[in-house]
Amino acid sequence: MTLFGGQRTTSRPAESPQPPAPTVHLSDTTATGYLVIHEGYVIPPQYAQVREAVQSYLVNEVKTLKEGTRSADVRKLVEPVYHSALQSANLVLSRTDRDVTLDMILDDILGYGPIQPLLDRTDITEVMVNGPKQVYVERDGKIVLTNVTFIDNDHVMAVLQRIVAPLGRRIDEASPMVDGRLPDGSRVNAIIPPLSLVGPVVTVRKFRRVPYKASNLVDLGMMTQEFNLFIEAAVVARMNIVISGGTGSGKTTFLNMLSGYIPANERIVTIEDAAELQLQQPHVVRLEKRPPNIEGRGEVTIRDLVMNSLRMRPDRIIVGESRGGEALDMLQAMNTGHDGSMTTVHSNSPRDTLSRIETMVLMAGMDLPSRSIRQQEAAAIDLIIHLERMSDGVRRVVRCAEIVGMEGDTILMQDLFQFRSTGIDEKGRVRGELRPTGLRPRINDKIEAAGLHLPATVFGLGGGPTTGRIGG
Repeated sequence: MTLFGGQRTTSRPAESPQPPAPTVHLSDTTATGYLVIHEGYVIPPQYAQVREAVQSYLVNEVKTLKEGTRSADVRKLVEPVYHSALQSANLVLSRTDRDVTLDMILDDILGYGPIQPLLDRTDITEVMVNGPKQVYVERDGKIVLTNVTFIDNDHVMAVLQRIVAPLGRRIDEASPMVDGRLPDGSRVNAIIPPLSLVGPVVTVRKFRRVPYKASNLVDLGMMTQEFNLFIEAAVVARMNIVISGGTGSGKTTFLNMLSGYIPANERIVTIEDAAELQLQQPHVVRLEKRPPNIEGRGEVTIRDLVMNSLRMRPDRIIVGESRGGEALDMLQAMNTGHDGSMTTVHSNSPRDTLSRIETMVLMAGMDLPSRSIRQQEAAAIDLIIHLERMSDGVRRVVRCAEIVGMEGDTILMQDLFQFRSTGIDEKGRVRGELRPTGLRPRINDKIEAAGLHLPATVFGLGGGPTTGRIGG
């Protein structure tokens, strides 16, 4: 079924005090600040009546309709009922508006309402609903206002209930916050009144069906080929890696890419808040935390899963994000035979990452001295890779630091790669490159011991070009 949207755009922001911007093409929406999914359409007042007629027909007459079906066959099936409902409601629409209205009705019944076209688009990475009359998306790393609207708060709540019901969750005044995921793996967070003062707020982090490969990230400017060669060798040689950065900086995307370098003969256990990782190896055990039920019981935390994973004979443990006491168990796992483990941490720099991990270890309820925690960090972590979303919306690796030991109570680090900016071009894109600092990492001995060899040019030493893959 062809969804409404196509390639036409205009800028008619709902309830905006600013005058509407001129009609533009999708390629120009970044400049105007608006993304319009369909042009000049207004939801008719009889919409609910027509929708009810179509839904009643689907529920009562179409016994074989499967959940999630949104095919051209269904559209053809309901068109006669739809046109009859339009006549009964005395609703006269142009041909274009008739098609758009039917698309919206089918999206409401079989999909996720007005945001379904946004979820279907591959160029949109995040959908943000701020109440019924304001929907933003992230596109090309930029947040853009759309002209998509809901009818009212009840309309948003109906879509929310459709999202959380298959998960066995509920969202209402007694339980006004929920985390979940769509069938395709996209992560959903919702918060509703009375906690939200603007109406129901829904945030969908879309799931990429085909994970990025290293070559994709090099082409996107996230890293360089030299850094890719180094990090591939580090993963194969079983270095413990922490990926750090702010919200939306690409940590999970990068972790997904790194996991592709893990040999296929290893047993991997992944532990996540909401399952997002897409490992391609054959021997992967995926674990996901469980929130408490309606009675507040049955919760299984990330820490519970990390502790349990140690009894599952993993070669590597991958924690989607460390945000609490599980950091202590992760450090202990890295220090006791689970080399090559990885996790992500929210932080502002590699040094801040270590401070955050120290704080999270204390959240485990263990009254450990700071020096003891730092000794565990220094012994467990080999590399910290820090990512950042820059002003042009591009996510980049900006630093790669190696942990080299302790001096007194201070963890010693050395930067192996740094992003060096040279300004901004005429299109607003940040110029610069991730460059080696000229230091040979101490873990290079472990890489060599694993039968791998990296040319000196990877680290900015010597004058020859860097080509090919790591060699044995």
